[in-house]
Amino acid sequence: MRKQLGIVALTLVGCLLVAGMALAGEHGAEQKVTVNGGLQVLATALFAIAVLHTFLVGRFKEWAHHFEEGSIQENLLHLLGETEAVFLLWAAALFSAIAAMGGWHEAIHYIEHLDYTEPKFVFIIMVIAATRPVVEVVDAAIRMIGRVFQAVTPFGESQAFLLSALIVGPLLGSFVTEPAAMTVTAMVLKRQYFDRGISMKLMYAVLGTLFVNVSIGGVLTNFAAPPVLMVAKTWGWTTEFMFVNFGWKAIIAVCINALIVTLAFGRELRELSLLADSDAHNGDAGRMPVPWWVKVVHLVSMGFVVLTGHHADVCFGVFVVFLGFVAVTKEFQESLKLKESLLVGGFLAGLVTMGGLQDWWLRPLLGSLSEFPLFVGCTGLTAVTDNAALTYLGSQVEGLSDDMKYALVAGAVTGGGLTVIANAPNPAGYSILSPSFEARFGSGVSPLWLLLGAALPTAVAFVCFWCL
Repeated sequence: MRKQLGIVALTLVGCLLVAGMALAGEHGAEQKVTVNGGLQVLATALFAIAVLHTFLVGRFKEWAHHFEEGSIQENLLHLLGETEAVFLLWAAALFSAIAAMGGWHEAIHYIEHLDYTEPKFVFIIMVIAATRPVVEVVDAAIRMIGRVFQAVTPFGESQAFLLSALIVGPLLGSFVTEPAAMTVTAMVLKRQYFDRGISMKLMYAVLGTLFVNVSIGGVLTNFAAPPVLMVAKTWGWTTEFMFVNFGWKAIIAVCINALIVTLAFGRELRELSLLADSDAHNGDAGRMPVPWWVKVVHLVSMGFVVLTGHHADVCFGVFVVFLGFVAVTKEFQESLKLKESLLVGGFLAGLVTMGGLQDWWLRPLLGSLSEFPLFVGCTGLTAVTDNAALTYLGSQVEGLSDDMKYALVAGAVTGGGLTVIANAPNPAGYSILSPSFEARFGSGVSPLWLLLGAALPTAVAFVCFWCL
């Protein structure tokens, strides 16, 4: 059925592209599309439909069960119920619209002048970070910090581990980038908690806290969080500046959020024993242990990808060498998360394509607000658009004061956990953890429940960034 689903996806996207080509032929290849009001309104309408679509993916999956398994209707509805495919599909519709209005070459020109560096980077870093050696290293680090928490608090080992995971993992994002931190932390939490029958309330509380903490946990440096990276060079923000103005506040908020979840679900967590290792419950305890040198190569590879992430050709070269190493050491590896990573990369690519024509309303809106309204507005706007795009557009507004710049970025990272599309690493966490929700409840992550789960952590981050 999955193969059929893939065929349907390719067919649907192909039909949209062919329709665009046909319309382009009718209007003539010499006609040029300009960024006029009509195209901007159309692009925004398609973007709004895509956002609304993400809130309806669960309904599409429910409808799919009303049709015979393997039928075209069932496969199509399953496709429409895949969150990662939403923005790709509507981006294809936008591409077709541009081709119809300005010609095939103009549509190609639009795509070629967009920056898809982030989707490429997220795809590669997610594949590497989700490998068994990397997950085991992070799992061991979280356990070590968890033992310290267990020694100095009344928490049991399961509580201490969750507290450690929701602090160490997100803050690690300031050094290995947020997408890598999201991927590896989600893998650890999935094995220890999400796949073990915990309650729905705990699942959404942990998910919402993870998304918020990762969004704010990457601001200790000037290179790890996408919304910070977009403005750091333009505004001359250094790592020292980030830590003095953002970092210590983020640490406080991350710790408070992790502590709230640990205390609120203390009884349930105490009844859940901590697994002896991250693979024990998967029946893989008898596998060959991973040698230290394999772990070192994986960590070094991840480091090179982080260093070369904004140079796609070099980054892909490192990735190809890494794939060769994985093939040679396959007895110590799990299957690579290529499909999940491709879906996440495609999701972000679709978001970039759709977001490229939203500046006509975002930039004037950001430029018209004063400090506190800007902070509040960015926190809310981030829920319906990628926060990196938001800060980039804000950096193009002339005459922003230092306080306005702070409000813009602080608001963007504060709201980064409210929805799947709010922050670039969120689709990675969604892709990894959504199967646990499907296995437990018969449907994937609910956007509404995610919003509710992230509300309190977002409020904590809001207070910390504005009041401290």
